[in-house]
Order: sequence, then C-alpha cells, then structure tokens
Amino acid sequence: MSSILQDRRDQISIVQLNRPQKYNALSREMILALADIFTNLDSEPDLRAIILTGAGDEAFCAGTDIAELTELDEDRAREVSTRGQALCNQIENCGVPVIAAINGIAAGGGCELALACHIRIASPNAEFSLPETKLGIIPAYGGTQRLAREIGHGRALEMMLTGRTIGAAEALKFGLINHVAAVGELLASAESLAREIAALAPLAIRASLEAVIRGAELPLAEGLELEAKLFASLFATNDVREGTRAFLEKRAPVFKGE
Repeated sequence: MSSILQDRRDQISIVQLNRPQKYNALSREMILALADIFTNLDSEPDLRAIILTGAGDEAFCAGTDIAELTELDEDRAREVSTRGQALCNQIENCGVPVIAAINGIAAGGGCELALACHIRIASPNAEFSLPETKLGIIPAYGGTQRLAREIGHGRALEMMLTGRTIGAAEALKFGLINHVAAVGELLASAESLAREIAALAPLAIRASLEAVIRGAELPLAEGLELEAKLFASLFATNDVREGTRAFLEKRAPVFKGE
C-alpha cells in the first residue's frame, strides 16, 4: 500500500499521507515521494489548488519517524534537515495555493509541513506542537523560522522551549490556522475553499503567492517594487482583459490562465 495517495477532483489535487498506523509519521521515502509529487503538480497547467491532508481521523502527521532519528550521526542529521527543509520550501514556493487540511495531530515535522502550506484548516480535534526539545533536538524542517513568523517570537519560543501542545481553538487565536472546520467537515471545507480559489484568475493567484512569499523576506521598498512589477506583468495577459470585461458586462469571468 502506498504511503502517499493522490486524488484529482477537477482542478484540485488532494495529496494524502497514508500511514495511519504510524500517525502518518514521515519516513525518508515519504519525504522524497512528496518532493516528486509536488514537482509534478507544479508543472500541471490546469491545476488550481492542492489539498494536503492525512489518512484517518487521529493525525495529520506526527512528525519524523523517530526510529529513523536514532540512527543518525551529525552528518546524516544535516542531510535529514536539508531534505525536510527542501520539501517545505518546495511547498511554500508552489505556484498554486496549498491548503493543509489538518485532521488531528500535527507534531514536529508534521507541524512544520503544515506551516509550509499557504492556508491551514483544522478539525476541532487538531493538536499542534514542536516537541523536539523533549528529544534533545530542535525543529529542523523550517519550524524555528516559520512558526515565529506566523505567531510571533514569544509564542513560538514558548511552544518550542516547553514542547507543549496547543489545540485548534488556541491555534486559531494565535493565527497558526485560518479556520476550524465543523466536526466531520474538514475535507469538505478545504475543498470548498479550493474551489473558490480555483474559480479566480490563476495567473493573478500565482502572482499573489509570489508577492507575499518573496516579499516577506524583502525590505518594504523592495517588496513594493516586486508588487508593482508583478501587477504590471499581469496586464500582458488575456485574463486581465477577460476579468475587466466581465465586470463591466456584469457576468462571471471565464479565466484560462493566459
């Protein structure tokens, strides 16, 4: 049985971690498989959104398989970190929105995987933690950087230094997640949001992602320059003409990503 499942629903791809007996913990093979999947998805011209979730009701992803960590020395540990960071960077820089549908535990590398996604929706039983200090290590897939950017240094450090777990309600309050779905409605909520995004201009969606993700690392003046450049570039597309014409004609636009 494959540890990663894919399902295509119109213009939306659902990627599911499929190792429920291990709480969807990430093995080396799963990380490599996910990297291949996102490489392929990012090149699909008609794709409009990706949903990343876990199998079962208990866990989105419980993090890195601890059994694999026991075998590491310093050099191999660096390789593990680099591989995990590369996957999370790949997700964050994906040209279409990636929505995390977090169905339960998101611990360690699983929390870091969710942090790399652009939008996060959680089930009411979702739990978030970066408990690596309990093992004598630190988050290594980008969690020390992304969590602080999402919820602030103080809250991020408290989570990391204590290793404590926060529930969905607290995660929503902190800004770690966007929404808490109703019981039993997580995937439906994620798909509804994905379809709402898919109906809009794909080139503008891609430009919005680039402006926000790249701009966050730039001084304000450079971020504004990037925004202006991306804004101007869209006026060379047919989608802009279709969008403005449809607005004036009081009809729904039909965007083709051209």
